[in-house]
Amino acid sequence: MDIAGSLLLAIALMLIIEGIFPFVFPDTWRDTFRKIAERPVHHIRMGGLIVMVLGLILLLIAT
Repeated sequence: MDIAGSLLLAIALMLIIEGIFPFVFPDTWRDTFRKIAERPVHHIRMGGLIVMVLGLILLLIAT
C-alpha cells in the first residue's frame, strides 16, 4: 500500500473511532464535550498536545 492509501486508511479509522462515542453514548458525549469546551484554552491546548504526542509515539512503535 502506498503512502496515500495508508493515510486514507488512517483517516477512515479515525473517523470510525470518533463516531462511535456520539453514536453509542450521545448524552454522555454531549455533556463531556460541553465540560471540555468550558475549560480554559490552555487546558484544551495541553490536552491536544498530549494526544498528538501519544499518537506520534504509537505511530513510531507501529512502524
